[in-house]
Amino acid sequence: MSPSEAPHEEPPPGDSTTGSELLCDIEDGVARLTINRPEVRNAMSWGVIRGLRSSVARLKDDSAVRVLVLGGAGDKAFCSGADLGGMQGEGFLSLHDSRGELAGLFHELWALGKPTIARVQGWAMAGGFGLALACDMVVASERARFGAPEVNVGLWPFMITVPMVRSMAPKQALELMMTGRVVEAAEAQRMGFVNRVVPHEDLDREVDELASVLASKSPALLRLGRQSFYDVWDMTARDALAHLHAMLTLATMTEDSTEGIAAFLEKRPPVWRGR
Repeated sequence: MSPSEAPHEEPPPGDSTTGSELLCDIEDGVARLTINRPEVRNAMSWGVIRGLRSSVARLKDDSAVRVLVLGGAGDKAFCSGADLGGMQGEGFLSLHDSRGELAGLFHELWALGKPTIARVQGWAMAGGFGLALACDMVVASERARFGAPEVNVGLWPFMITVPMVRSMAPKQALELMMTGRVVEAAEAQRMGFVNRVVPHEDLDREVDELASVLASKSPALLRLGRQSFYDVWDMTARDALAHLHAMLTLATMTEDSTEGIAAFLEKRPPVWRGR
């Protein structure tokens, strides 16, 4: 499990609005899931990780939700990784099993069937870095900072290796893991793992606009298209093209595809039914 701290400049705590460790707000088809532990820089306890997993499972089955925005409370940190001080006291085998919870969360985010956006306003460190990269898109404030500093405390970012190498060139990922250095938002965008960098005061507006655009698309086609994107990630080109060929035919059989083509020909906005 990734650590929440390492010997670099520490992100200070932000502001909390409620006593709950995990907040969920749903409006206009967009679910906003927020880690609400700013006093520990939104570090993930076992309870937070399991809560994220159960929330993602619930949102997957909620037809009213079309987009998920994942964030951290306060103005300073998205998530600083695992709460090392709060993740003790379990037996060896139980602790080993618990360390797999983050991997399970990554799998469930990829299998959600709906677009996901990481809203990163500040520090995204260690497991928090991996959590951001497990989302489809990362929108970052110019104040955002990213890093995998586990090596600095005698650990290694094992669990976030997969989202890291899926989000940037492998040797860039390896460099970050071996050096533990912190990357600023502009460099993160150049490295390819951040989609947009915006002025800090515009972050919510930019995230809301992107979420609104995604929520306006066909839920059925986004689900099939996004699923195919992740399905072919590790396939050979030959296997990937065969899979995508079948997915194309499947997509054309949906009601939303029929509606989209009809709306285009009739020069009117489509009415999506999500099937």
